[in-house]
Amino acid sequence: MKMIITDQAIQWFKDEMDLEEGAFIRFFARYGGSNPFHEGYSIGMNTDAPIQATITEDIGGFHFYIENDDEWFFAGHDFKVDVNTDLDELSFTYLD
Repeated sequence: MKMIITDQAIQWFKDEMDLEEGAFIRFFARYGGSNPFHEGYSIGMNTDAPIQATITEDIGGFHFYIENDDEWFFAGHDFKVDVNTDLDELSFTYLD
């Protein structure tokens, strides 16, 4: 499982979430929505500090992570975080 965060997404976190380098960004299984692997769930995110991170990536000055409790949602699937410029919001794409 690998997280790919584009430069555009890094800039989005700085601009839209007003985050500074060194901030933690957690991805988790959010109830509601859908994705190709788990109907009824989608990717959520917040800026909580890690408790028991199982997957971590330091990219663009930010600390991205997934908690142990959410590993089931991402297991075996790489994903890319980018920006949908038409909507000016993050987009998540699975890369398998």
